[in-house]
Amino acid sequence: MSTHGRLAAGLWRDNPGLVQWLGLCPLLAVSGTAVNALGLGIATLALLCASAVLVSVARHTLADEIHLPIIVLMIASLVTCTELLFMAYAPALERSLGVFIPLIAANSMVIASATQVSARRSVASSLRHAAGTGLGFALLLLALGVVRELLGEGTVFANLHLLTGSAPFSGLRVADSGWILAVLPPGAFFILGLALAVKHRLDRRWRA
Repeated sequence: MSTHGRLAAGLWRDNPGLVQWLGLCPLLAVSGTAVNALGLGIATLALLCASAVLVSVARHTLADEIHLPIIVLMIASLVTCTELLFMAYAPALERSLGVFIPLIAANSMVIASATQVSARRSVASSLRHAAGTGLGFALLLLALGVVRELLGEGTVFANLHLLTGSAPFSGLRVADSGWILAVLPPGAFFILGLALAVKHRLDRRWRA
């Protein structure tokens, strides 16, 4: 599959959150604000691409008996490096995301991509798949974060300085108050359900 086709598949046809239902825990828990969603989305995308390259390069040297433990160790090492980078350059965002950065190591989407794709394909093919999957997940996470923050707080990208340091743009306030349920856990399920319904509706219309 071409790079364009793989990206298109990850964004829509095989989107990990809307189609494969992978990584739902961070998708629902971190999407309360757009900044948190963007931060975790970038971290997950970078980790998917890095692990894809690393696992694909080492795939011929891994014995079957230690195949899975070594892949998990590689992912955990990359997650640790990612967390240290967040601590160094975005410590406030790292504290806001909390345990969800280390939990990327246990994300079913990341493990499935490494074991089922990267361990069997070339570096280029693995990287295309990881980029499509990660971009689809990151954009869905960001979309949920924007919608939930807008409905729940009446703002968009508030506290952007958590990601960028001292940012001149501190967010956009649309309303003085919002629908508080949107930023609570039930709101996450409700809005994700609406996103699934919209996707299925569009898919049926395009097939027809």
